[in-house]
Amino acid sequence: MSPEEIAVRAGQQIEFLRLPPDDLFAVREARLRQRAHEHAMRDFLLFAADIAHAQHAAFKTFPAVTLPDEAALDAAALAGKPALPAALWPRDPQWIVSLRGMLEQMLPTLAAQPAARDVVDKVLHMRDQEIEQQADRLLNNIMFGLDLATAPLIAAGLQVYWTHLVTAVQKTHGANRVAPFGRTDDATRCPCCGSLPTASVSRIDGDGHYRYLHCSLCSAQWHMVRIKCTHCETTKGIHYQSLQSAEDEGPAEARKEAIEAETCDECGHYLKIVRMERNPHVEPVADDLASLTLDLLVSEAGFQRHGINLMLLFGEPDDPDPDANRSRGH
Repeated sequence: MSPEEIAVRAGQQIEFLRLPPDDLFAVREARLRQRAHEHAMRDFLLFAADIAHAQHAAFKTFPAVTLPDEAALDAAALAGKPALPAALWPRDPQWIVSLRGMLEQMLPTLAAQPAARDVVDKVLHMRDQEIEQQADRLLNNIMFGLDLATAPLIAAGLQVYWTHLVTAVQKTHGANRVAPFGRTDDATRCPCCGSLPTASVSRIDGDGHYRYLHCSLCSAQWHMVRIKCTHCETTKGIHYQSLQSAEDEGPAEARKEAIEAETCDECGHYLKIVRMERNPHVEPVADDLASLTLDLLVSEAGFQRHGINLMLLFGEPDDPDPDANRSRGH
């Protein structure tokens, strides 16, 4: 067993779930702008930072929407299911109102980026039904018929909506129950909305370093012990891959990267991990986007990604084969 598993069995309390903070999108924006400096993907990272800026404003002013009641929360807990399942939850029309407000706020900042402005304009001119159809494909991980260009913008609106849902449920029901959200039957998916993680983060908390998976949709983080595959949950054949310059000098420990790919020989999957003990400023979504080269190299080695980053999707949207229609995010 890992030291963390021993500690858990000894009765030590580790916070299972960490809900997104109020400044979630502002922190993400700051990290994206930091990583964009002299980066090969500078323009895209800055565009993603502009999206995060608009998300922060939308999150702060998000209107009241329908939330699950106590009975629905109890039913989900008894069934071992997330209370706000991404693929099944009836979306409130306010999420599209919020999305349009975000995009209108972004337009003035994109004068020097005609390609990005065209994509924003495209979503603004889509009918609500078209946006909902794209949202359904995103939330069900279906590539067929998905517009890859507009997907990050629509996903951004969905992220704000689900982040609001999760935090609003906590504020509304948190005082009346032990916890509105608890453990579910699938430990590899978000216990709040059932989505895949974008990455995991090794946090610096109190008396130790604990690994949490970071939800790609609502940004909740849930605990999973380290050195354990986030796809098949085995502890065998786990390795860590990272990018390192051949010019780096100094002790090996000092040269360890803050972003690594945790690969599993047993199932052939991987998920990136960002380590706060090596860089306290890492942010899972931002650093995942900024380390695309690592994804490409690990994929070339034969590993398949377990998680997804809704800000950058890859796939073959015109492939009619249903077995090949699942989205793959890097």
